[in-house]
Amino acid sequence: MQTIKAAVCRAFNEPLVIEDIQIAPPGMGEVEVTLDAVAICHSDITYASGAWGGFLPAVYGHEAAGVVSAVGEASGGFKVGDAVVVTLIRACGSCPSCASGKPVICETPYDTVKGPLRTADGGPLEQAMACGAFAEKVVVSHRQIVKIPDAMPKDVASLLSCGVITGVGAAVNAAQLRPGQDVVVVGAGGVGLNAIQGARLAGARRIVAVDMTEEKLEIAKEFGATHGVLATLKEPWKAAYKALGGRGADAVLITVGAIPAYDQAPRYLGRGGKAVMIGMPHSGAQSGYEPVILAALGQGMVGSKMGDVVIQRDIPWMIDLYEQGRLKLDELISGRWTLEQINEAIEDTKTGSAKRNVIVFNRG
Repeated sequence: MQTIKAAVCRAFNEPLVIEDIQIAPPGMGEVEVTLDAVAICHSDITYASGAWGGFLPAVYGHEAAGVVSAVGEASGGFKVGDAVVVTLIRACGSCPSCASGKPVICETPYDTVKGPLRTADGGPLEQAMACGAFAEKVVVSHRQIVKIPDAMPKDVASLLSCGVITGVGAAVNAAQLRPGQDVVVVGAGGVGLNAIQGARLAGARRIVAVDMTEEKLEIAKEFGATHGVLATLKEPWKAAYKALGGRGADAVLITVGAIPAYDQAPRYLGRGGKAVMIGMPHSGAQSGYEPVILAALGQGMVGSKMGDVVIQRDIPWMIDLYEQGRLKLDELISGRWTLEQINEAIEDTKTGSAKRNVIVFNRG
């Protein structure tokens, strides 16, 4: 077991604690990645608040990039020195979901408490989301990582691990947008901006961003939104109808976990439209809708986890688009912080003004 530093959650809704932990060497099918960067996702914050339950103590973090520093047997051809992104998608590759091209909903369980992490005194420590990347190193399945160009900045690359693939993938894979269709994206945060980018890349005609502030609506237009609507309006869907030329959207992408957003989402839809549920509300929260309207108008609702991506297929083409200047990544980073500053970075993220804050590791 190696000793590394990590930000550990020991009590929900309390600051994370920087401490030494132990990490096991990679086993069969696993790799060790020494991290250069890990972004802070709202899912990490929600978990650390206790909203989804879970075991404590735990190490969160799941949006990372670094360099392979050790490999176990049958590690998928990865080699020490490979630059990679690290995701939370630990897929077995052979269950019915994986075999049908849906690794994000892999059916094979993985015990995150009996994973590679231990406290300094050898006690149990959860590798949250099968990743545990608020740490100097991770040990993960080789199916969770994807090679990236050596020259690609790791702080930028880390965003591909969750926020980018979730947003872009929701538009391309889950909504299956076609050129000329109209889209409403509810929420212009990190995932929402990438959903907007995905809609633009898919050839959407009109892309209406809905958010609480004018400032975020202006940012949304920089990422491809054609119109902006304030969510604070009494009936914001009517403003969206107007922006769409008097009709409802072919798809509405809900990228926030707020229940009012879910309650209102079907109202943005046109005939045959689809609501794609991306944002993650707290456990137990419920939303309501009128089924007869969906049935009568041929509308649908579908959940989208991690953009329905196959990371080995989708991340490489997103990297190509980034290198061509067609996918914005650098512009998504709001701030760079050290591991010791992680609680400040989390508080800044909670304000809602940050697109993505990134923890960077100084390995020099």
